[in-house]
Amino acid sequence: MGNSDDLRVGEWVLAVGNPFNLTSTVTAGIVSAKARNINILNAEMKIESFIQTDAAVNPGNSGGALVNTRGELVGINTAIASQTGSYSGYSFAVPTSIVQKVVSDIRQYGVVQRAILGVQMREITSELKKEKKLSTLQGAYVERVVPDGAAEKAGIKSGDVITRVDDAAVKTGTDLQEHIGRHRPGDVVNVTLLRDGKTITVRATLTNRDGGTGVISAEDKASVLGATFSELTDAQKERLGINYGLQIKSLKAGKLKSAGVPSDFIILKVNNRSVRTEEDLDDIVRRANSASERDRVLFITGCMPQGRVRYYAVNLAE
Repeated sequence: MGNSDDLRVGEWVLAVGNPFNLTSTVTAGIVSAKARNINILNAEMKIESFIQTDAAVNPGNSGGALVNTRGELVGINTAIASQTGSYSGYSFAVPTSIVQKVVSDIRQYGVVQRAILGVQMREITSELKKEKKLSTLQGAYVERVVPDGAAEKAGIKSGDVITRVDDAAVKTGTDLQEHIGRHRPGDVVNVTLLRDGKTITVRATLTNRDGGTGVISAEDKASVLGATFSELTDAQKERLGINYGLQIKSLKAGKLKSAGVPSDFIILKVNNRSVRTEEDLDDIVRRANSASERDRVLFITGCMPQGRVRYYAVNLAE
């Protein structure tokens, strides 16, 4: 396992995979960018901080290794930028700095632990720099601080520019997402920021999605709805003529079972929002739980594995 933080733009890398059913194919290229955000994820707590390379990657490479010239794993091939569906010159890999954290969390807790700082950011452009009279184009501009979140409790304010997390430089909002994403709830980080031309360092205790500092177990994640889930395979999507969905893998006592939702049911939309991942569903449930008692209802649209469409209403207030 290599260290993706040590990768430099221009460094040679090799992409390994099985494109077009060609087993054990290797292509070569260079790192052309780091911490690249390509906006392919829709989840509210998404992390997009890809290694961009020009090593040829095609369908079948996803999940394969991106290695440096010393044979060390530095990324996992994940996506391409293409108008045709085939390689057009740009490919993207999840860096091992994130991979190692995800693997460790799943082994230890059964679910990925997401740490939250509690800020909404804007990228610093020339226009924003001029408008806000900032002294730099690098960093993450704090547009809003979440009430009672880790940032607010640490003294971070709207208008601050975050420039470092511990010893890691923050040049963009994507950098900040990656560095916070390496931590777990309850971790304490030193956040360096610019405020009114002065450099300030504060200590922030990161929280989980519920605002606490404890880790989330797989049982906690499934407890409200009483279910575990799996994303659809490509074969299922093709057979049903859909391009997303979340299938119920197991059911126990909980809201879904009480509402009559069957096992194997495929959730497509909840409260008119598309559900592609568990994170999407978690976010919808969290928002519904924070609503008034009258509005704490999940309106679920989906289908059975055979394709029959069904609708359910799940009252979270009962």
